[in-house]
Amino acid sequence: MPSSYSNPYAAIDDRDLSSEAFARNEDDKDPLSKLRAEFVIPTKADLHNKRYGPASSNHDSEESIYLCGNSLGLQPRRTREYVNRYLDTWASKGVFGHFKPLEGGHPPWLDLDDALKQQTAQIVGALPTEVVVMETLTANLHLLMSSFYKPTPDRYKIIIEGKAFPSDHYAAQSQLEHHNIPSSALVTISPPSSDSPYLTTEHILSVISQHHASTALVLLPGIQFYSGQFFDIELITRHCHGLGIIVGWDLAHAVGNVPLKLHDWNVDFAAWCNYKYMNGGPGVIGGLFVHDNHGRVEKPKADGDAQHDNDTQLVYRPRLSGWWGSDKSSRFRMENRFVPIPGASGFQLSNPSALDMSSVLASLDVFSLTSMDALRARSLRLTAYLEQRLLRYGNKASPYKIITPANPAERGAQLSILLNPGLLDPVLEYIEQRGVVVDERKPNVLRVAPAPLYNSFWDIHRFVVIFQEGCRQAVINQGGRHPKTPNGAV
Repeated sequence: MPSSYSNPYAAIDDRDLSSEAFARNEDDKDPLSKLRAEFVIPTKADLHNKRYGPASSNHDSEESIYLCGNSLGLQPRRTREYVNRYLDTWASKGVFGHFKPLEGGHPPWLDLDDALKQQTAQIVGALPTEVVVMETLTANLHLLMSSFYKPTPDRYKIIIEGKAFPSDHYAAQSQLEHHNIPSSALVTISPPSSDSPYLTTEHILSVISQHHASTALVLLPGIQFYSGQFFDIELITRHCHGLGIIVGWDLAHAVGNVPLKLHDWNVDFAAWCNYKYMNGGPGVIGGLFVHDNHGRVEKPKADGDAQHDNDTQLVYRPRLSGWWGSDKSSRFRMENRFVPIPGASGFQLSNPSALDMSSVLASLDVFSLTSMDALRARSLRLTAYLEQRLLRYGNKASPYKIITPANPAERGAQLSILLNPGLLDPVLEYIEQRGVVVDERKPNVLRVAPAPLYNSFWDIHRFVVIFQEGCRQAVINQGGRHPKTPNGAV
């Protein structure tokens, strides 16, 4: 794919670049390296321990090489403290924990969702009123589509990315079924070439343009989970709006990974999980964004005799409603009159898990020690180093290729590595035995994600040494020779 990008590590001599000293020096001179201390890094013994909890012996106490934050982020050290505060409050206050402020503690559970908004808004580039921590990713996508997907006889199609995460496919398909619209109304954007998962922005825009007259909604991932490609959210959103199409974004792999400006980009809606780069814990509560343009709650203009305020029907974007989305000051009056909170909070349904929110707050407080721009700069260096190390396989043909775009503007922290057929399982077994944690996507892809909050150049150095040796061993066991890289280099 075309790119004018020049890797800053490309000019460094092989011997220097591949040395332990180089990786250590890169970490030493990076002020954000200190953030690693905010996380619990499993040891190699921990990973291999078959009993519950950390390994009890000092055998193999070296830190593991955890490059899987795109699947599940590591645990912040303060998570245990924050969760214990929640447990102590529950144990000592019971139901009063919902309402009573406590010195030295977190806000009352009733207000904990508000406490998360400011930091979440900074991470996604939004107004605090435009975000809320609630539900889970697919549940939030359904809630949002129930509000934003309004098919008509002329406009009824949903456009998604062809290799979108399966749950997004299921959600879009079920929305069509809910409206008794045939499955053929689901339009998928697939790569022009079967040899590469890369989707040019021009191709994405062309498919949208082709179907615009009959399209009601576009739903795309901010970062494609398989290839790691970072889509041009701003341009695609502007293109959709120019054609009169609502556009939403699944930001599961983008939030906490790359800087976002959802408000400035005029994104209609977005949803994400908080357990990948956001480090909130497995299956933890998610989040959503609704642009201020769609979150207003207004009284209708007076027409004839003025009505009593209590009888006035408020005007707001229709949504599936629940009591936690209703006005907080009257929520417990049990009046059965829904008065939506302006903004994203008005999309809430039920009392959110205070346990989950405590865990998310622990991670957000780590993010508050830096900025997304600073993390992005560090991420670019880490990923460039990983890329350059992978490209240098020695004097033999590499048995893998990188399928993530080479242009850093089109990728986040993840590089996806396509191995030659038959190598994935033996390579994965080899590296896991040596304390490496990455993510696999059958049949032949490893996804490697150096998360800038806690991963280091030293992690990458150790990974590449082990991974490339695993590749050499697998090739030898497969047939004793190094075949050419499939489909050329990307």
